[in-house]
Order: sequence, then C-alpha cells, then structure tokens
Amino acid sequence: MVINQGDCVRLRLDEQTYQVIAIDNLHNRCWLRPWPLQEKNTPVFEEDLGNVMVGLACPTPERRQQQTRIVDAHG
Repeated sequence: MVINQGDCVRLRLDEQTYQVIAIDNLHNRCWLRPWPLQEKNTPVFEEDLGNVMVGLACPTPERRQQQTRIVDAHG
C-alpha cells in the first residue's frame, strides 16, 4: 500500500476520514488531521502506519454559497 502526503485515509477502527500531513517511513509513523478541515483549529495527531487503511483522494468539501446583497446607491 502506498500512502502519500495529502492523501485521505481511514483508520482500521474508525469511520472518520483523515488527511495525511507527513510520513516518517523510517519510524513507520504518519501525522494526520480530520477531513474535511474545520473552520477553526484542526488538530494534528501521530499514528502508526499499520493502523492506516487505503489512501484515497480527499473529497472536495462543498463550498457554502455566499449570498450577494445588492445595495442601491441611491437609497
């Protein structure tokens, strides 16, 4: 199994999707963060590569449609 930085993965006993931030093949470790990213602080944690399942492309989160308000300059 090949996992690359930026891939999304799942852990063996977890339904959550995570993004791979960094990989340390020498020590068989990687650093992950929950995906999709949170609006504020997204925690990063270390995990054993043996617990990581299939790397896949991170799904693009749906962007919230910004509402545009048109204001009449004449009041």
